[in-house]
Amino acid sequence: MAFTVDADRFRYPEELAVGVKGKRVLISGAGKDGGLGQSFALAAGLNGAASVAVHFHRSYADGFDLVNKLRAEGVNAFPLQADVTNMGDLWATRSYVIEQMGGLPPNLVICNSGLTEKGYQFGRALREVEGEPRAVRRARVRQHFIDNLEESRQVLDTKIDGFLAMTHLWAGEAVYHNEPLQIVYISSRQAIDPGVSVPGYAISNWAVLQLPAVLAVNLGKSASLISAYSVLYPFVRTGMTGEYAENARVFGRWQPRMLETYEAAESFMQVLARPVEETNGGMFEVKVDLDASAEGAVRVAWERVRFDVREEPVPWDALVYRPG
Repeated sequence: MAFTVDADRFRYPEELAVGVKGKRVLISGAGKDGGLGQSFALAAGLNGAASVAVHFHRSYADGFDLVNKLRAEGVNAFPLQADVTNMGDLWATRSYVIEQMGGLPPNLVICNSGLTEKGYQFGRALREVEGEPRAVRRARVRQHFIDNLEESRQVLDTKIDGFLAMTHLWAGEAVYHNEPLQIVYISSRQAIDPGVSVPGYAISNWAVLQLPAVLAVNLGKSASLISAYSVLYPFVRTGMTGEYAENARVFGRWQPRMLETYEAAESFMQVLARPVEETNGGMFEVKVDLDASAEGAVRVAWERVRFDVREEPVPWDALVYRPG
C-alpha cells in the first residue's frame, strides 16, 4: 500500500515539539498506514527526533513506506520487524536498535502495538436455529466458543505480553547504560468504560494501566531513571475503526466525532511536552467535545484518571487461627 496520509499535518509548533526533539524514539505497532502508531512516528520524526524506530510485525510494506517517507524528510528512521509476543524475536532486535541509534538505547519508547476484536456477545449463548439438529448445534456452539476466545487471546497477548516485554527489555537497557528513559503506554477509554462485544480489548487496555506502578516498584533505587505513564484514547479513525466512523451508536457516547490521527498525534505531543515530574506514574485521558468555532470542530482536553481504591471490612464473622 502506498503512503496515503498528509505528512504536513504532523508538523507542530515548537512548544509541542520539545517532547521529542533530540530523542531516540521507538514506537511499537507503527507500520500500518493510517494507523495511530504511524501518526506518532510522523509526529516524532517531523518535529526533531534524533532517530525513529518504526516497529511492525506483518505490515512490512506500509512500514517501509513510512520509513522511506521519514528518510526523505531527513529523519534517521529505520524499520524494526518483530513479533512482540515472541520473546526470542523481540530480544533479537536489541543490538540492532542500539546500533541504529548510535550506540545508545531509545530514551522514549511508545508502546502502541495492539489488535482489536471483530466482536462477540461475551457470556451469551448463540441463538437457536429452527430445525437444527442438537448435534449440529453443539458443534456450532463449540466452534463459536473457540473462535471467540482465540480472537481475545490474540488481543490479550499482543497488548499485555507485548507491553510487558518491551518494558522489560528497554528499561533493562536504560539501567545498564545509565540513560534516562520515558515509556508511554497507549491504552483506551474502553479500559475504564468498556464497550460491548470486545472483552479482550477492554481487559488488555485495563491491564496496561498498572505497568507504570509495577515498573516503579520493581526498579527500586533505579526508579528515578525511568518514568512511565499511560494515555487513554477515545475513538480515533484508523483502519480498525473506520467502519464505525459514521455510527454514533458505537462512539457517540464519548465524543461528537472520531479524532483524525493527526489530531490524536497533536494532543499526544501536548502531553509529551509536559515535564516528567507532572506525568510520571499518571493515567491521562483524552476528552473530546464540540467546539462552536466551526462546523465539525472539536475541542480536545486532558483529564487525569485516578482509581479510588478502598478496602472496607464486611459484616462477616472473623475467623481466628491459633498455633497448633
